[in-house]
Order: sequence, then structure tokens, then C-alpha cells
Amino acid sequence: MSLTVAVQMDPVETINVERDSTFALALEAQRRGYGLFHYQVRDMALEDGVLTAWARPWTVQRVQSGHSLLGDSVLLNLSTIDVVLMRQDPPFDLGYITATHMLDHIHPKTLVVNDPTSVRNAPEKLLVTHFSRLAPPTLITRDRRQILDFRARHRDIVIKPLFGNGGAGVFHIGPDDENINALLEMFAQINRDPLIIQRYLPEVRNGDKRIILVDGKPAGAVNRVPPQGEARSNLHVGGTAQKSALTRRDLEICEEIGPTLRDQGLIFVGIDVIGDYLTEINVTSPTGIQEINTFDGVCLESSIWDSIEKHI
Repeated sequence: MSLTVAVQMDPVETINVERDSTFALALEAQRRGYGLFHYQVRDMALEDGVLTAWARPWTVQRVQSGHSLLGDSVLLNLSTIDVVLMRQDPPFDLGYITATHMLDHIHPKTLVVNDPTSVRNAPEKLLVTHFSRLAPPTLITRDRRQILDFRARHRDIVIKPLFGNGGAGVFHIGPDDENINALLEMFAQINRDPLIIQRYLPEVRNGDKRIILVDGKPAGAVNRVPPQGEARSNLHVGGTAQKSALTRRDLEICEEIGPTLRDQGLIFVGIDVIGDYLTEINVTSPTGIQEINTFDGVCLESSIWDSIEKHI
């Protein structure tokens, strides 16, 4: 199938060719002979219901220096494109939400991956609350009294911004930690968003597993182990990637959430599992493709494009 693909993402200069999932998707698209364009959210414009973007033809190659060749900007009517990959990084703020509203004007005539309405309605840490049986005890609030009550009941907790990403602003508050009030005051000064509070899972010391689902079906997993003295396992804060198989519990979680993901047009999803618990469902710009490919000898980006072709 010959497709024209526009990739909505951050500047290509930030790409790490060994780890970036968007780069892997672009490389596979190019191998298949698709026409590739790159644009940023700031390049979009909506006028009289017509969505356009100043985009640049994009050629990629697997070398760290010189991995991207961008042509001259052209004004694309995005309704004439076959696929838009929405791959800009969070934070999931009003700018992100506005971009999903703009993309609603072209989807599904132009297939947007993932479905912009579903992305808007499914921030990572909120979608998981619809599967509370699978998640650790979780509280979402700004109310100090309820946070302190939750802490009193569960003692060992994690506090993080509801719309944060990449492990930023994640705090482990142990039973004897005296900083919780100062921490809540700090969060209150930063923004007006609620916080998400969860019971701390000591199993995280053995790793935080990222599982990739394609069209609601598990396609592979990688374990991310936090470094010594760190509660976060994100790779860019020092976590170590390790080969990981899917356990029976992992498959149970995927089986329960898969139909919902598929029905909502969430083709490429990454979920986080600690021990036996589902902690996040990442639908905005999930990562982990290249790590899983390396450990398992697979090509997840090929599976994702196969699924996209079927949807078209």
C-alpha cells in the first residue's frame, strides 16, 4: 500500500536513533515506500474548517549524526493525507488538547493515530481509573484532607502530577517522611491541577514493565529497573532496560483492557505494569519499540503499520 504520512512531533534534532519509537516508525514507513512529512504543532492552522500545516518532506537514516533530511516547507491540507501520526511529547496541557480538537476536523477521513478524541478523553493516569480492579489503590484530588487520610490508611505512597510525564514530579513518601505538607504546598503553587496518589508498590524495585499493545493485543514487553536510590524507573532518568516476558497476569490485564483500546481507536498503546498492577495507559506518544525489538528480535513498527493499513 502506498501512503502519504504526516508526522506531528517535536523537532527532529532531539531524536536518539537507538531509542526513539517515532524514528523507528518513520524508518519502517520509508522502507515501505510511504511519502513522509514532518511538522510541529505550532505549524498547524484551522481556517473555515480546513486544517493545514507547514510541513517538510522527511527522509531518515539510522545514523546518529545526520539521521534526518528535511526538504523545503510546503503547505499541506491535512485532509488530503492518508495518515497523521500524533507523536509530540506531553505534557498533556491545553496546547495538546487544542491539537486534538483541530485533528478532529480530518479524522477519520485522514486516519489519525491515535484517534484524537480518544487521546483527549484518555490521559495516561485517568484512563486507568476505569479499570480500578487492575490498579493499585488510587486517589485523584487536590484536597489536602483526603490526601492525608489516604496516606494514613496506606502509609507508603507515591504522589505525582496528574498530567505529568517522564517521571517528572514523582515523589515517594514513606511512612516516616515529614515532607508531605511542604510537598503539597509546592504543588499548590505550581498549578491548579489535581494530583494522583497511589499506594507505593515495592515491586517497582524489580522493575516497571512497559507492554506495547497494537490494536488491543499485546505485542511485546520490556522491563525498566530503577537505579539504586531512585524511585523512578524511566529510562531517561537512569532506569535500565531488561528483557522481559509476558506473565499470565500481564496477559489478563491486556485481555481486559484490549477491547476498550481497540473500540476507541487507540492503535498504538503502551501500558505500565508494576508487579500485578496496571499503573498507567500511555496513549499520547508511547515509547519502548526499539528496546523490545532489540531484546526479542522482532519489528514492532512493522506490526503497527500493518494495523494502520488495515484501518485505512
